[in-house]
Amino acid sequence: MNLLRSLSGVLLAAVLAACAPAPTSAATAPVGGYTVVKAYPHDTNAFTEGLLYRDGFIFESTGLKGRSFIRKWNLETGVSEQERIVDSRYFGEGIVDWKNRLYALTWTDEIGIIYDIDTFERIGEFSYPGEGWALTRDDKRLIMSDGTSFIRFLDPDTLKETGRIEVTDRGVPVRNLNELEYVKGELLANIWQTTRIARIDLATGNVTGWIELAGLLKEAGVTGTQDDVLNGVAYDAAKDRLFVTGKLWPKLFEIKLTPPK
Repeated sequence: MNLLRSLSGVLLAAVLAACAPAPTSAATAPVGGYTVVKAYPHDTNAFTEGLLYRDGFIFESTGLKGRSFIRKWNLETGVSEQERIVDSRYFGEGIVDWKNRLYALTWTDEIGIIYDIDTFERIGEFSYPGEGWALTRDDKRLIMSDGTSFIRFLDPDTLKETGRIEVTDRGVPVRNLNELEYVKGELLANIWQTTRIARIDLATGNVTGWIELAGLLKEAGVTGTQDDVLNGVAYDAAKDRLFVTGKLWPKLFEIKLTPPK
């Protein structure tokens, strides 16, 4: 029995280690910080998966089966202007806008849903292999994460994969890439279950730096140890404003990045 217990313990430890997020404490890229510019209200029922800024509004997608929705809300007041409940079969994931469309991923169903961005009417769907976690875009392609260390590139009209890169920090793969945002030519990526955002060179996949946001947990009044983890990055290019939030957080923050010390 003692031997069986010992073997069981070893196996359990191995499984837990395999499922754990990639450690960021060993990262060798420089680590920068932030200052808070302003805090805005955020719905504490929103299990945030995707976030984007467009035409003065925040567009947000949330997860959990039976609780997933997409929403357009007023940044200043937090009041929802438009909302659509996602089919209860699906666990909603990331979103991205492209022209007059809104593309939305589902977690494990390998199905993406296409909505009219003005009415939220469902106008189509697309498929992809594996899991769907997050979406963003530059002016030519969609950029997708799937929870691994890989980033996929999709044609924005056909939604077919056109390529991919692996994200690494000094050669070490960075797993659990989650919510994404394209900002000034680089890719920002939340690392699931951590308080860090990776700054990624899209040409090489190299992490050029980290943004440490641990201090936001206290300001948001959350622990970050259960479901209320950091997730959600949006960017207002016209006014150069960067927004971050977390799952079930009561606040969304506008922040300015500070250089590594």
